[in-house]
Amino acid sequence: MSAAMPSRRRFLQGLSSTAAGVCLASGRLTALAAPSDRPTFATIGLRNQGWTITSKSFQFADFVALVDVDAGVLEENRARVEKAQGRKPDGYKDYRTVLERDDIDAVMIATPDHWHTKIAVEAMRAGKDVYCEKPLTLTIDEGKLIERVVKETGRVFQVGTMQRTESEQRFLQAVALVHAGRIGTVKKVTCGINGMEPSPQIPEAPVPAGLDWDLWLGPAEAVPYRALPQLREGYGGGVPLYSNCHYSFRNWHEYSGGKLTDWGAHHVDIACWALGASDTGPSRIEPLDYTLPVDYKDGEPLVHDRYNAATHFRIRATMPNDVEMIITSEGDNGILFEGTKGRFFVNRGKIAGAPVEALADDPLPEGAIEAVYGGPVSANHTANFIEGMRSRKQPISDVWTHNRMLEICHLCNIAMRLGRPLDWDPAARQIVGDEQANSFLSRESRKGFEIEGA
Repeated sequence: MSAAMPSRRRFLQGLSSTAAGVCLASGRLTALAAPSDRPTFATIGLRNQGWTITSKSFQFADFVALVDVDAGVLEENRARVEKAQGRKPDGYKDYRTVLERDDIDAVMIATPDHWHTKIAVEAMRAGKDVYCEKPLTLTIDEGKLIERVVKETGRVFQVGTMQRTESEQRFLQAVALVHAGRIGTVKKVTCGINGMEPSPQIPEAPVPAGLDWDLWLGPAEAVPYRALPQLREGYGGGVPLYSNCHYSFRNWHEYSGGKLTDWGAHHVDIACWALGASDTGPSRIEPLDYTLPVDYKDGEPLVHDRYNAATHFRIRATMPNDVEMIITSEGDNGILFEGTKGRFFVNRGKIAGAPVEALADDPLPEGAIEAVYGGPVSANHTANFIEGMRSRKQPISDVWTHNRMLEICHLCNIAMRLGRPLDWDPAARQIVGDEQANSFLSRESRKGFEIEGA
């Protein structure tokens, strides 16, 4: 029996009791009113999305601990949580302290991508359920490891692709339209995920006070901290606009996958779900047009003082049934579905097109949205996660479907880095006849930051 079982037993027994303060309205977890019966959470990684998923979860869970390697970010968010829930959570720099605690039921992970797999695997083996931000992994083989550990441990694991639950059900409606045959046979789907601007040369700079740069790097190679003094504004603001840390980590292959894994993890996911391709993958990836901001040799950047993820791209993935998937940095952010009987577009703000307009006179059958979701749609993505914790069933954004679609995004980046098309075997989950390309399916962790038990 794991050390976390006493807390887990209290939580599950509390949820199963009609006197526990659980309100299920139309199948939705809407409140957990009795504090003693609410699950206890810890969030690891607190800037931006870490705070977003934490604040969205206050109505469902109690946060007893927060973790961040930046002392300023940690203390700021401890104060925000205290204001919201009336009790200040414990604060730590090292996530392993949280995993050692018996009173924590689940962790929410919102670190940079290169940390996701190590923390998630070790959390599951410590008896914690896991909610992890997208993109789940930095490499394809990391996804296979997470799948194996979910099976071995029986933990519940929600990936933070909240478009499956939220966005006023627009994406659920899009999937239901395709499944109902409202555009006929799908021929093409275009995922618009925006590009990014290149950076200027970013010099080495003093590490900001309170930031443990070595721990931030973790499994990645030890390199100097880099930053320019200009600050970022808006979402993710308050940090250098150009750096190899904080918000800008997304633009470096060492820590993330650029727009391909940032926005691609959202829209390619919905596209695969609609196509019924959530348990398979493409047969071929072709980079049609793309721009890398630095020169590459053998798939590795030749300079290390500026962003290296693709700034512009148009990539074709050949999907099952000869459906053409285009992933592009051009055009509107969203998904365009095209079939033999029509087409429509969906993003977080709208769903539009003739098949959508036709719903006024010919609505989808009753229960079509619920059929897509697998039951009543949850109040929000965290509610769906906690429902899974209660039932011990995997939630709507499970690791298997997430990894299958994320493999497309990872393969797109590998194809651009190597400058050639890739043939993919979705059954073996290997690149066909290209040993060099297959070497990019995994990575080596820095000594001292290996995944325990991997």
